[in-house]
Amino acid sequence: MAIIFAILIPPVGVLIKEKGQVTNKFWISLLLTLLFWLPGAIYSVLVVTGNA
Repeated sequence: MAIIFAILIPPVGVLIKEKGQVTNKFWISLLLTLLFWLPGAIYSVLVVTGNA
């Protein structure tokens, strides 16, 4: 479920993975998503899968 959110709404996927805590990974994902969607989605998928 978190991977689906990581692709569609990247910051929400990171927030689910971090158990609702707003961490640096969330802010990085939000910033990348605001700049352009694709980098945010890639970063969020990496965070959710545990590779970041």
